[in-house]
Amino acid sequence: MSHSAGEPVDVAVRTGPGSGPESGPGSGSGSGSRSGPGPGGGTGFGARFTAAVMIGSMLNPVNSTMISTALVPIGRAFGTGTAATVWLVAGLYLASAVAQPALGRIADRLGARRVYVAGLVVVGLAGLAGLFADSLGQLIAVRVLTGVGTSAAYPAAMAMIRNRAAGPGGSDGRTPGTTLGALTIAALGSAAVGPALGGLLTGLAGWRAVFAVNIPLAVAGLLMALAWLPADGPRNADRESLWTALDPPGVLLFTAALLPLMFFLTGLDRPDWPLLALGAVAAGALAVWERRARRPFIDLPMLAANRPLVRTYARYGASYLVIYCVLYGFTQWLEEERGYSAALTGVLMLPMCGVAALSSWAGARRGTVRGPLLAGTAAMIVGAAALAFTGPGTPVTVLVVIGIVFGLPNGLNSVGNQTALYAQAPAGQTGTAAGLFRTAQYVGAVASTSLIGLVYGERATTAGLHTAAVVLCGLGVLLLLATVGDRGLGGGRSRGRGAGAGR
Repeated sequence: MSHSAGEPVDVAVRTGPGSGPESGPGSGSGSGSRSGPGPGGGTGFGARFTAAVMIGSMLNPVNSTMISTALVPIGRAFGTGTAATVWLVAGLYLASAVAQPALGRIADRLGARRVYVAGLVVVGLAGLAGLFADSLGQLIAVRVLTGVGTSAAYPAAMAMIRNRAAGPGGSDGRTPGTTLGALTIAALGSAAVGPALGGLLTGLAGWRAVFAVNIPLAVAGLLMALAWLPADGPRNADRESLWTALDPPGVLLFTAALLPLMFFLTGLDRPDWPLLALGAVAAGALAVWERRARRPFIDLPMLAANRPLVRTYARYGASYLVIYCVLYGFTQWLEEERGYSAALTGVLMLPMCGVAALSSWAGARRGTVRGPLLAGTAAMIVGAAALAFTGPGTPVTVLVVIGIVFGLPNGLNSVGNQTALYAQAPAGQTGTAAGLFRTAQYVGAVASTSLIGLVYGERATTAGLHTAAVVLCGLGVLLLLATVGDRGLGGGRSRGRGAGAGR
């Protein structure tokens, strides 16, 4: 944790001795996590290890989109409308935004595989509960539980990857780009197929199947994790108390600061300023507490010193604000203004999802940060500018091409920022850092829904799409300038220094 501010992170990766999790209390994922040969046999990043971390990491994104095609049948079953069923979506997002960094913290302190496995158990139980829920309120509680359970996988997976890379035979001192890319592809691909999968399950077996499908997925992930992921070592003999290690007051204050912000962002058409003030007070209390805590949940001095990591969070959140505006806003315009069915709209968006997956894979193989971010953000600006000239008479082929262009930032910005996160996060706090990374994504997602509501109003219109295009183009330009001017990003390959590269 000793390099200077502005040092480039995008140079040759080194994650060998001295760069991985240190030993000692609260120092690494799992407090002694074993990074050598695990139950899967061998070392490094084989297909078994990669498959095991992928299946858990896809559960949160697939559950976030799979519910979309089941909302109407659920509303009919319980006699409620959109205003009520929307909480099935919001409940998972809000729970995930809080749970990702909290569970990442637990993974750092108690063991990444332990948390990964526990999350899968919770997902399976939530799927079972969905079969018996007999009210909308109970279903919302099931969705919150699903959000908590699925939130364990990504930060725990990132911590296990960091440990594996730092161990004997890990990744030969280089960023495990293929494995990091696999996580991105799993998230993008599962989110893309979620609506189609939800529609298929609902049509074949009813809306409860959207919850029940988590049971076999969780069981499969559990079996793979137990067989193929390296076991966590025992906690250190001089281990600190769980209260000190996990910092529950810090987690609660973080929740108290984040939730008002999320609720404020959902209603920008009628800003609730007292709610924002409440979040600011909680944030102040969080800052005071964390500076006094022995093992703070949010390491404020580290974040103050590690400015490139903070900029990565901001870039990632801003990127997903734009990406979600396109995913939801453009598709809504296609259905309401162009009159396309949901099925046809899904087909038109498939090329975008394919390009996102391919570009993510290509960016991960290079293992660089600046190049993918610049290319993805430039494509974002081009796509947003194209939306400003789109209208009722625009040929379908042009609409598909616009979607393809937006597939580039969806893939490249995701994998570029994830590679930066891997390089910049302190080795002993990888899980927490990865959880905050996902929290930034959810904040961007919530902000995008509010922006869409502001520009569209009651229904999607071409005028509203053009307004959104101007806003998104402006955001893209600012994001591009920020990326170009970020001295913490170099021109080569990402350096994975355990203490927080690129501070």
